[in-house]
Amino acid sequence: MVALGLAALFGFAVYGIFAGVRMYRAETRLPPDLAVALEVGATRTTGADAAVDRLGMRLAPLVLRLMGPKQVDRKRRKIDQAGNPGGLTLQRYAARRAVFGAFGLLMALVGLSADSLFFTALVLAFGWFAADLGIWQAIKDRKRVIERTLPDFLDVLAVVVSAGLGFRQALERVADRYQGPWADELRITLRQMDMGVSRRQAFDELRKRNASEQVDQFVTALQQGEELGAPIADTLIQIATDMRRTDAQNARRKAAKTVPKATMTTIAFLLPGTLILIVATFILGSDTDLGSVLGG
Repeated sequence: MVALGLAALFGFAVYGIFAGVRMYRAETRLPPDLAVALEVGATRTTGADAAVDRLGMRLAPLVLRLMGPKQVDRKRRKIDQAGNPGGLTLQRYAARRAVFGAFGLLMALVGLSADSLFFTALVLAFGWFAADLGIWQAIKDRKRVIERTLPDFLDVLAVVVSAGLGFRQALERVADRYQGPWADELRITLRQMDMGVSRRQAFDELRKRNASEQVDQFVTALQQGEELGAPIADTLIQIATDMRRTDAQNARRKAAKTVPKATMTTIAFLLPGTLILIVATFILGSDTDLGSVLGG
């Protein structure tokens, strides 16, 4: 009977999903952004992610409506900060959230039927956060790579500017020689400037796309140097020096935090285990009759 009830619940849930798809299919069309991403993005994402995208692509407009304009804007900024990992777009994110959410609800019904509140809460949390986990990790990885690359990039850029090239031409020259997220960000900035966006606004957009203290420091110092008329080469060298000094300070702070953590780990795990091992060795070496001690 339990198996029959679970099968019936699963059938009703699947029917409800497809009914919702038919309802919104008449009102909305597949976004061009999602259609292109599903076709072209197959070479940039895994097969599992592509399959999930195809399952939820018809429900993506509904998910975006339920999220609301403010949350959609916040999520778009997060995806930009992550660098669109695997060709991820806002519509593809919505498609994945629809699939993971439906899966979480179905498994929650299974958990409720089995009177397992822990399993129910676990699968509901998975359905709610699964689509965001990859974005959060991509943001952290991208930020770490950019902050590691930026000081060396600024040194090379300062040398090229000192050789006589203008800042714009030097930026293009050095960006073409670099690979990775920072070079991608600079190409986006240069493309915006080619489309008529002012240099100040383009670098402000660069700062918004990267939640990094070093990127913010770079843009702020660059704009202040431009306003004050300071030589760009000297400004770039000073920024790189300050970034390396900040990195060294952060490394020392992390090292200082490592010692207490290691001490607490030793006290909490290694010390009790060592004491147990010593006591057990003395007991076994003394030929004590454990049966008499334990009353056996």
